[in-house]
Amino acid sequence: MNATAQLPHQYRNDEIDLRALLKSLWAQKSLILAVALTVAAIGACYVFLATPQYQVQSLVRPAALKDLDELNATGLYQLTPANALKRVGAAAESFGVRLQFFRDNPDLLAPLLQADQSPEQTFERFNREAFSVLQPDPKKTSGFSSYVGLSLTYPAGVDGVGIVNGLINSVIESERNRIREDFKAVVANRLALVQSQMAAQRASYEAGKEARIAALLETDRLKKNLLQDELNALRQQLQTRRQNRIKQLDEAILIAGQLGIAKPTTPAALGESGREVQGSVIRTEVNNQQIPLYFMGVEALQAERAALVARRSDDFTEPRISEIQKELSLLAHGREVESLRQRENEDLFLKNLGQLREEKARLEGLHVDFSRIQLVDIDQVAVAPQAPIKPRKILILGLGLMLGLMLGVFAAMLRVMFERPAEAHATTSRHLFEAAYS
Repeated sequence: MNATAQLPHQYRNDEIDLRALLKSLWAQKSLILAVALTVAAIGACYVFLATPQYQVQSLVRPAALKDLDELNATGLYQLTPANALKRVGAAAESFGVRLQFFRDNPDLLAPLLQADQSPEQTFERFNREAFSVLQPDPKKTSGFSSYVGLSLTYPAGVDGVGIVNGLINSVIESERNRIREDFKAVVANRLALVQSQMAAQRASYEAGKEARIAALLETDRLKKNLLQDELNALRQQLQTRRQNRIKQLDEAILIAGQLGIAKPTTPAALGESGREVQGSVIRTEVNNQQIPLYFMGVEALQAERAALVARRSDDFTEPRISEIQKELSLLAHGREVESLRQRENEDLFLKNLGQLREEKARLEGLHVDFSRIQLVDIDQVAVAPQAPIKPRKILILGLGLMLGLMLGVFAAMLRVMFERPAEAHATTSRHLFEAAYS
């Protein structure tokens, strides 16, 4: 009974006592200190053996408007400071631009080369791990101006300052060259457009001139044909009229011969030709009828007939014939057509050619000195850092010592926990043995 009554009291004494635990840990101070120093030594080895990592950065900001005025003043290419900054930032982020920079400067990548990797593989790893582009947070609008930056984290032995500054300058120069090529292409395209417009105007003028000449020739030809037809008709009419006159004269000659009229006479004189007249007689004859042609007498009629038969042309008898010949003579030369064909400098007659020539001369005379075009303003250049960012020696040593102490305490507690059950079991057995023999 006594032994049984003593067991709960003994078990109550076995509950964890903080004071006893601290005494137990203090008893294990050598173990704790050994573990702490071991972990701290490992941290110190890492600190002094790890390759230091450095970080540099460079910032660029928008250029002044005057720095781009020479380019914008051409009116062919517009580039604002904000757009120029975006272009430089995009080029700085471009994998191809960075790769080309290291290909042009292989000595900068030489410290990172490894035997089992090609230069492209080394650059790909370095580009993925070391570079970062800096830019304002779009969610924050409190910034006074925008910027673009390039940050580089690199190990000791690498010329990080030369890489960042050289890459920034290379990016700006490559973008300047790209803008130069774009500008040249724009000027060349505009020149080609102006020349094509001039060629189109010349072709249009040539077509219009040929059409004008064809229209004039057709009009002159038609007018010539009409005048020639009218001339032939008039001559035929005159010839017919002359033949009819000859026939009339033949009838009149026959009648006059039968009447014995040799000289021109009148009907009254013919009626009194058989009478004898005493003294001087003056006859006055008023007749409103046309006197027949045979009263002209045979002699006059034969003379007229002979003249008509001997006539070779009747043109002089019709005034219209001389007018037709005059018009035909004017149409024979075609002075307007001749003037159109003899034009030497036909460009003088082209519409808007002066403006096109002026534009062409302006485009050919455009000259932009791109060496003076400042795309961005380098606000911060990369400088050699005073201390590495990795490893942080004090922090790592402090954390190593703290972690070592924690591990040492944990190891000591485990040791105490494993030792106490054995001691408690031995004490309980001793108490039970004493209670049985008492």
